[in-house]
Amino acid sequence: MEIILKQDMPGIGHKDEIVDVKPGYGRNYLIPQGYATLATASAKKVHSENVRQRAHKEEKIKNEAIALAGKLNGITLKIGAKTSTTGKIFGSVTNIQIAEKIKEDFGFELDRKNISVKDENIKEVGTYKAHVKLYKSEVSAEISFEVVSE
Repeated sequence: MEIILKQDMPGIGHKDEIVDVKPGYGRNYLIPQGYATLATASAKKVHSENVRQRAHKEEKIKNEAIALAGKLNGITLKIGAKTSTTGKIFGSVTNIQIAEKIKEDFGFELDRKNISVKDENIKEVGTYKAHVKLYKSEVSAEISFEVVSE
């Protein structure tokens, strides 16, 4: 029995794949739970058109991410933080402050979840690096930032 998967299913396949499963498994579990649809001739035509359109959209998004990565690579941000006389920061600098500073300085809206800081706890004044994931795991940028005393 051929079905079109609506989401990733471990051991079976990934979203939007046409796979063969045993008829009972497809009819009694996958289709009623909403994990798949029956792969009829008309459903296959609709599926192929949707995949083609999605591929075109994803290519456009990927190209925009590559352009953004070119702009972000090599930039240095200055993030101000309240510090003690010894240079220790009250609190720490996180990916939230980095995302806000990028938006403030360059106008790029980045999700804070896609920014990972190499040194987990930044509690001192200095220069650090952050890794920004822009498109899945294919396109990323490396940003250096300097934590300065306010």
